[in-house]
Amino acid sequence: MVSEAPETSQELSEVLEDLRRHLLWQEEDGGRILQVDARLAAELRGSGLPRPQAMLRAQAAKAVPAPAPATQPPPPTPAPAARPMAPRAMVPEPPPARRESPAERLLDVPPQARPYAGPLPGVVEGERPTLDEIRRELGDCRRCKLCSGRKNIVFGSGNPRAELVFVGEGPGADEDVQGVPFVGAAGQLLTKMIEAMGYRRDDVYICNVVKCRPPNNRNPEPDEVTACEPFLRAQLKAVQPKVIVALGKFAAQTLLRDSTAITRMRGNWREYEGIKLMPTFHPAYLLRQPAEKKKAWEDLQQVMKFFGKQPGQRG
Repeated sequence: MVSEAPETSQELSEVLEDLRRHLLWQEEDGGRILQVDARLAAELRGSGLPRPQAMLRAQAAKAVPAPAPATQPPPPTPAPAARPMAPRAMVPEPPPARRESPAERLLDVPPQARPYAGPLPGVVEGERPTLDEIRRELGDCRRCKLCSGRKNIVFGSGNPRAELVFVGEGPGADEDVQGVPFVGAAGQLLTKMIEAMGYRRDDVYICNVVKCRPPNNRNPEPDEVTACEPFLRAQLKAVQPKVIVALGKFAAQTLLRDSTAITRMRGNWREYEGIKLMPTFHPAYLLRQPAEKKKAWEDLQQVMKFFGKQPGQRG
């Protein structure tokens, strides 16, 4: 038996080492029981070696440090760092709507629809100007590019105290040569219209929105209308008629500050600074569209009715 003791002890040591390794992942008091072969357990008890639980406690005692004395409470376990939250996607709020000033709103409006608030040349506040004063103020006008191609400034003609004024668009070739408004083919038609209403040309006053001929009789451009409009308004202030007949869209839109088409405006009484205004077609348009003469005559009959006139009646 003596000779077998070392071998038995060595064998038990190997078994115990296997058990130790096996018990490392077993729970001693957690509800699980280590299943040990009965024969092996008996041999372990008879060997005088430590029991497995005692061996495990000894191993744990070596691995786990002794607790701090009771007088020194363990340091508080730091709370786990808060996980940073992903930033919420910020939807930019639209900026508050900016309120445009009246002046800024006018920039989006055609010149013919903007209120006119400029000074009138040759006009003294509270006084009635004369056409001669306004003409002197106009001088050898260089206020827009039309001056470069004109022969004459076509200011206006007729009775300076007329009760009826006709306002056209601009001079043509014949007017540019003579310096008198409405003397070409359109002017001859206008003369017949005036006479059919019971007037002579000398009884009324005739002028245009622009005083110089646009090249090739094109439409006047906005900057040209803007440069000449103050003189037209001054002329009307000097004459102070009872009725204005606006011939064509440029005359009607400029005086009324209304961009409505002449086909829709014509035949309807409007008002310009307290003066009754009748929009109608331009004589040049009537020469191109003779069928529209009937409508223009209906418009002029309304003017005649206002003055109590009958067709062909003079005086």
